[in-house]
Amino acid sequence: MLTPPLTIRAAMRGDIPDVLRHMRSLAEFEHYISDFTVDEKSLLTRAFGPHPECHIFVAECREVIIGYAVGLVIPFTYDLKKTLVLKEFFVDSGHRGKGAGSALFRYVAAWAIAEGGGRLKWDVMAGNQPAEAFYKKHGGCPDSKWRPYMMGEDALKAAAERHDD
Repeated sequence: MLTPPLTIRAAMRGDIPDVLRHMRSLAEFEHYISDFTVDEKSLLTRAFGPHPECHIFVAECREVIIGYAVGLVIPFTYDLKKTLVLKEFFVDSGHRGKGAGSALFRYVAAWAIAEGGGRLKWDVMAGNQPAEAFYKKHGGCPDSKWRPYMMGEDALKAAAERHDD
């Protein structure tokens, strides 16, 4: 049952306060709110500045933003095709299961195709079975070939300063 009336579109500058509110909700859900430092100015610069670093899309119901997605573009990899990264995806809990997330995901998929993407990648927080079920329903699957790794800021600094081989 689709959440009526629903609009999916690219975010505009005026949407940033609402998008930021949803970003905070996601940060709370994923337990990194104490490290969350995004503010309106930085988000405006990164999404709408002279050299945008991300693409933001919103789901809007009755002129209220109920969800958002953030996409990144990796210009090329081994096959010279772009890899699109779904960095963040969030729909208000009161609007889940009503079609808003599916519509937003389809919009992101269409954006990836329009960008010339060869693939769309994303991470799912360990233990988030509803998210895994959602993505599987839309054709996504775990990547069995690659295992995600990461380094925090302290580890990056230590790696940059290492001199042993």
